[in-house]
Amino acid sequence: MQESVTSPLGIFEPVVQTAISRYTKRLFFKKGETLFSGDELLYYFYIVVSGKVKSYQLNLDNGKEQTIFIFREGDMFDTIVLLDGEPHDVMYEALEDSELLQLPIAEVRELLRTNEAFNRMFFPYLAKQMRHMEELATDLSLYSTSERLIKLLLQNLDPNNRLKYKLIQGLSNTEIAKLIGTVRHVVERHLKALKSDGTIATKNKDVQILDANKLLEKINLF
Repeated sequence: MQESVTSPLGIFEPVVQTAISRYTKRLFFKKGETLFSGDELLYYFYIVVSGKVKSYQLNLDNGKEQTIFIFREGDMFDTIVLLDGEPHDVMYEALEDSELLQLPIAEVRELLRTNEAFNRMFFPYLAKQMRHMEELATDLSLYSTSERLIKLLLQNLDPNNRLKYKLIQGLSNTEIAKLIGTVRHVVERHLKALKSDGTIATKNKDVQILDANKLLEKINLF
């Protein structure tokens, strides 16, 4: 991990840039690197500048893994620790070479208390995270693996879906499986079936939807 003293704050409103510029530190992580090994999240808050970082839970007894979020440019974490100050039992891994901004969490709490511009950015984003968690719990409980995959493929095309648009571009089938609560060979079986009926095409870890209407006909989610 490398560090630098300047911060690319162009993703914020100017008034927010001014408020946090003296606190930020740039961090760089390589693809596959585990981000945190201690209690960093109790003391620091992170904003993604570039790359992809996933948060996930792992069952050490059976090896099953569930991806909770994939954070990209402009995403922030850990919002739960920020709000309640308690440890959060999740793990983080860089899916791509990634750049993050690190801020002391105490300063971010002060921003929440005093900075209206930061609040305008933070609370709508927090609501999107909460909706995402609600949707994940509902999908895992109510829909089949094939339906969850089809839904993810369609959301990947929707520019209005802040957390899912172009999310799976470049992801391996293994990582796609972890997003929808299954394993790689199940995802590969479903993708093969969708390719066979001319609904999608795949190339270099990218999925191209050839017939969105046919995908919609396969589920009753929309």
